[in-house]
Amino acid sequence: MSRLLIESHQEFESYLGQKLGVSEYHTVTQEQINKFAEATLDFQWIHTNPEKAKTEGAFGSTIAHGYLTLSLLPYMWEQVVEVRNFKMLVNYGIEQFKFGAPVLVNSNVRTHVWLKECTNLRGISRVKLQVQMEIEGSKKPAFDGSITFLYHFNS
Repeated sequence: MSRLLIESHQEFESYLGQKLGVSEYHTVTQEQINKFAEATLDFQWIHTNPEKAKTEGAFGSTIAHGYLTLSLLPYMWEQVVEVRNFKMLVNYGIEQFKFGAPVLVNSNVRTHVWLKECTNLRGISRVKLQVQMEIEGSKKPAFDGSITFLYHFNS
């Protein structure tokens, strides 16, 4: 899979309003779900108890935490676009996010990315992306929303 290469604010601007690409598929495993539960102290049984989730849950298996799927965005973003020539990247915002469908354990997910806005803030690029996580075989996305990064490009 080839990534888009961006090295400046002007290069970002040239893609305004366009789809930048789609990440590779990633399989969400029970081990990953359990590690996320440990990191966040969110041990709700629909995530961490496969036996109970199978017999008592609404989905027939455990599901990934919504915030686990959201936390995959930086990993998937780097598969879509390789940004070079910057000093620092800051996660700046998340807006109008909706979780549309649960991500069942062992599901394959990937993220589609569009460039919504690109603003030059005195040398800092504020980049707003529309992101949608696709679940392989599902009509509904896991989530849809926008994220904003600040890129401090080198002169």
